[in-house]
Parts: sequence; C-alpha cells; structure tokens
Amino acid sequence: MNATKKTIGLHVLGWALYIGYGILGYFLYSWRFEVLLLTLSQYVLQLVEFYLCYLLVFPLWMKHKKWWIMAVGIAGVMFTYIGLRFVIEEVLFKAAFGFSNYSTITFSYYIFDNLYWAMPGIFLGAVVWALQATLQKERENRTLRQEKTQAELAFLKTQINPHFLYNTLNYIYSLAYPVSDKLGNAVIKLSELMRYMLNESKDGKVELQKEVDYLHNYLAIYRLRFEDNFFVNFDIKGHVNGQRVATLVLIPFVENALKHGVVDDPEAPVQINLHLQNQDLYFEVSNLINQHQKDHTTGIGLANIRRRLELIYPGKYNLDIQDDGQQFKTVLKLQEV
Repeated sequence: MNATKKTIGLHVLGWALYIGYGILGYFLYSWRFEVLLLTLSQYVLQLVEFYLCYLLVFPLWMKHKKWWIMAVGIAGVMFTYIGLRFVIEEVLFKAAFGFSNYSTITFSYYIFDNLYWAMPGIFLGAVVWALQATLQKERENRTLRQEKTQAELAFLKTQINPHFLYNTLNYIYSLAYPVSDKLGNAVIKLSELMRYMLNESKDGKVELQKEVDYLHNYLAIYRLRFEDNFFVNFDIKGHVNGQRVATLVLIPFVENALKHGVVDDPEAPVQINLHLQNQDLYFEVSNLINQHQKDHTTGIGLANIRRRLELIYPGKYNLDIQDDGQQFKTVLKLQEV
C-alpha cells in the first residue's frame, strides 16, 4: 500500500511539473487564450496516451511476450489520440469558443500530422514503464539474493544434523528389516525423503520425476497411520519426461490436504491430479475439510508459497485456491516447465 501511494505521488508530482513548465509560457510570453487551450488539450491527450501504454499495452506485452500485441496496442493508442484530438479541438472548441486548431487541410495530412504529435506521449509512457519495470526487477533480484544467502546460511547451520539423521535411519533400517518388512520399508522411505530434501541443485530445481517419487513416498508413509482406511487418489496425465520444477513446490498442497482434510472416507477420497500439457504443468489437489479438527487454519502457508512462486516463476504461474467451508481445492499452473 505504501509503495502504491508513493508511486501515485511521484506520478502526480511528475505531471504537475511537466504541465506546469509547459503552460508557464502563457504567463511569461502572454500567449493568446486559444494557444493556452490547445496546449492544455495536448497535455490531456498525452496523459491519456501515457496511461493507456503504461497500464495496458506494455504490461500485456510483457505478460504474453507477443510483439503483435505491442504493435496493435500502439496503433490503437495512436488512433485513440487522433480521434480524441479531433473531437476536442475541431468539435468542442469550435462549438464552445468559436475556433479550431486545423483549417482547410486534407484528411491524409491531418492523420500524418497527428501521428507525429502522438509519439511523445507513447515514448514517455515507454520510458517510465521500462524504468519502473527495471527497478522492480532489480528489487526482486536483490530480495532473491538476500533470501538465497539466508537460506544457504541456514542450510549450512543445519546440514550436520540432517546428515546424521539420514545415516542413522539407514542404520535403523538394517536393524528393523529382519524384524518387520513393513517397518523396514517405512524407514527406507523416510530415508529417501530425507535424502531428497538434502540434495540441492544450483538452480534450485529437480527433475519432475523425483518430485513425483517424493510425493509417492510421502503418501506411503502417511498411509501407515491409517492402514486400509486411507483413501487418496493420485492420477498423472501426460508424460513425465525430463521436465524440471522447483524442489518441494508440490508437496505443501498435499501436506495441507492430508493434515486438514478427510482421508478415511472412501466416498470422498483426497484427489491429487498432475496433468502435463504441452510445456505447462497443472497440479490440482482437492479434499473435504475435516470439521472435527481443532486447528482450523489452512496450514498451507499461502503467503510463503505465493512468495516462493513469485520469486521462482515470475509471470509464469497461476495459483487458484477455493474454499467453500466444506471442500478445499488448490489448482497450480506452471508454464514452460
């Protein structure tokens, strides 16, 4: 909110200085009233152009990365400028003050001349938008570097204990397997979960197949608590073949469903769907909400998840969360995995 107010304040100040400097000549050089009105109309039209480009054309281009969007958008802004200028200066001014800007000119000259005068507003919008986008990207990169440094320090501090635990689990497995196959398998799956969490890549991403294996192991361990009364469907559509995703990006949604959902109802199982289409990944988790649970928070850490997605997949993800009090559903889309 503070950042938005600051941006609005800078815009107001910038336009006040820009327009104030322009009309200063009315007082210094005793412009005719008609010149002042035409000057003000030009500033109003530039302001319209500026915000059409700043708020609509350039953000749409950045979102979709399609050059035709920018071309069509700029053309639309130009013709909007031409149309509005004709209405203001050739129709309204003539009706209200008895003068117009253009006299006897051809249609082609009017269009060509206005295309020239339309350029400054578009150029100004492009410069301000690009500058703000660059500064925003730099702030995000700085935040990402700080968080990465903090995470690396935290990881180094805790690395000894997890490795000790991982090695201890392997030892416990060697003791448990002769006693109980079921216990031994549980220990080895827990060990695999621990190993996956300890392994890190330089870019923070892993093969999707490893993330899927982690989910299967997690569900297998959770199933031990309920034995035959554990009803979770995990369906995969599409080919898991070399795609890479951020480590542990999917598990929070499954954890939330198992912790706060109903997992022992065969009529309403927890449903997990992983769908791969073209280069996009869709991950959907839905569950009935356990009304008897004491902890009624989502437990999903939505702010943290959204923050992580924004840092890793800026402009390339969509997270939809639905909660009607009876059913909880999350749908995550990752583009170009």
